[in-house]
Parts: sequence; C-alpha cells; structure tokens
Amino acid sequence: MFSCYAQQDIHTIPAPKILKNEFLFTEGSCFKQCHASTIVQAANGQLLAGWFGGPHEGSPEVVIWGIRSEGKKWTQPEVWADGRINDSLRYPCWNPVLFRAKDEKTVYLYYKVGPNPREWWGMVKTSEDNGKTWNRAKRLPDSVLGPIKNKPVELPGGDIISPSSRELTENRWTAHVEISRDHQQTWNAYPIDPSSKFNVIQPSILMHRDGSLQVLCRSKEGVVATSWSKDSGKSWSELSATHLANPNSGTDAISYKDFFLIVYNPELPGKEWWEGRTKLRLSYSYNGIDWKDLLSLEDEQKGEFSYPTIFKDKKGLVHITYTYNRVNIRHWVLKF
Repeated sequence: MFSCYAQQDIHTIPAPKILKNEFLFTEGSCFKQCHASTIVQAANGQLLAGWFGGPHEGSPEVVIWGIRSEGKKWTQPEVWADGRINDSLRYPCWNPVLFRAKDEKTVYLYYKVGPNPREWWGMVKTSEDNGKTWNRAKRLPDSVLGPIKNKPVELPGGDIISPSSRELTENRWTAHVEISRDHQQTWNAYPIDPSSKFNVIQPSILMHRDGSLQVLCRSKEGVVATSWSKDSGKSWSELSATHLANPNSGTDAISYKDFFLIVYNPELPGKEWWEGRTKLRLSYSYNGIDWKDLLSLEDEQKGEFSYPTIFKDKKGLVHITYTYNRVNIRHWVLKF
C-alpha cells in the first residue's frame, strides 16, 4: 500500500509512523460520487471532515456533506450545505474548505455554488458548537471567492490569508490571495502574477521562517508552479516552475516544524482530465524549492486518487484526506 523513499543527505527526515489509514464512510450509503475533501480540528479537539457529493460532479443535486469524529468513530454523513436558491432552482456545490483560526471557537465552512467553476460564487457558514449545527449560509461579495480548495493561513499578526483563484475561461486561469484583517468579516484580494504564461489555480500557502510566503499552485503546464511574497501577501513574484510534476490536478502543502510537506500526483497531463491521478505521493522540502518524495500513498495503474488535503492537528499529527475513486474519502494519520 505504501513505500518509503530513502534519502542520503543530512536533511533526510525519517519516514513517518502510520497511525491510521481508513475510509471515512460506507460507500453508496448517501450518494453515488464524492470529491474535494477538507478536514479541520474543532476547539474541543474533535476532527471535522467534509466534501461534496451527489450523482456526479456538476449535478444540481450535489451538496456539501460532513462528519465529526467521536472518539475512534466518525458520525454518519449529513448535509451541511446545499445550493438551493428557491423551491424551483438549485445549483451544485463545490470544493468545501473548513477552517478555524488559532484560539477561536468558530469553525468556518467555505464553499462554492454555481453551474460551473467559471460562474460559481463564494459562500460561507459558521458553527459555534464544533460542527454540530451550522448558521445560515451567507454569500461572499462578488469580488471574493473564499479559499478555492486549500485552507487559509493565519499570519503571526493575526491576519488571515486565503489562497484563491479564478477560472476566467476554459483556457485562462489565474491565482490570487484574499486577506482579512478583521477576523474574516471582510476581505481584500491581491493578484499573483496575473499576466503569467502559467495557468494556475488552487494555491496552497507556506510560511517561511524569514517571514516570506510561498504559494504552490496547480497548473495546466505540467508542473506545480510557485510564487513568493516578501510583504505578507500584498505583492508576489513571477510564477515559476518547480521540479514537481502536475497532471492538472489539485495539490496541498503545509509548513511543519522546520520543513514543508506537499501531497501531489507525480505525473504529467494526459489527453483526458483524469489521466495522471493514479499515483499520489507525500514529499518534503526544507526550502520550498528542492522536494524529495517521502511516502507513496497510492500507486496504481487505474483509478483516481486526487484532490488531497493535508493538515496538522494540535498534537502535531499530520492528517491527509483525498478522493478515492470518487466513491469514498481516504484518511491517513501520520506521526513525524
């Protein structure tokens, strides 16, 4: 099921101990397909996980599903949000992102609603009781989409920086960040190299020890693309290619102690959108530039293992969730 990649230099880190490798629910119990998972830890220490599910991606019946951890078990999936406009009109939901700021009780559920990624809009719900109930959904301003796939990051001064992007057309994608200085009440958007030759979406944000920020983005160009900011996200360098392959599929990355972790599909794009998603790896870096594979999460000839989310809990354990063949969400827990 997994393999470890031996490294020989002084920056080698040991392979993590695998504490858990599980599926989050019983397949076929509530929906035919699922995708785009997210996970967070509530103030009471319980984990919350969510995803979108329904007949198929893009169907108006697709809603946001969620579960809560209760000891060693998860609750049964329940609907946390839908795209209902009125009794006769509803749109599909997309890409939930769960987030809780440090030392705050409120859990935020960001998600998108709309006919497709070029026309969707941002929505948000909040929970004050660790995900048991959710307040009424609010639509974000038209200039704000919220986090597109990966979690916001809380900066040392308390600002929240959210990784976002726009699929302007089928052929043109751009990334940006949205920054809140008032506890996620209002947001300002800052572009990431909008005239770049790279078509990028779904950034994740790394925070370096010198205070600089780095984004790692999905691209159409066969690589994970990166950009840097020296002013807390207000301006960004030109996008450039990393040596990590990207088959036009989502990635996610986090800062962990003195190194960084990314989960990605190590393949090039194929003729079809789903090609290149049969392998999934965890890689690490000490500088955000030189990456080394550490763990193979999936290594198959067929199937889809995609849209990973990686998260560090308050005990330092690393959680990874991802789409498993569109029928389940797989969850790994790792100890470094």
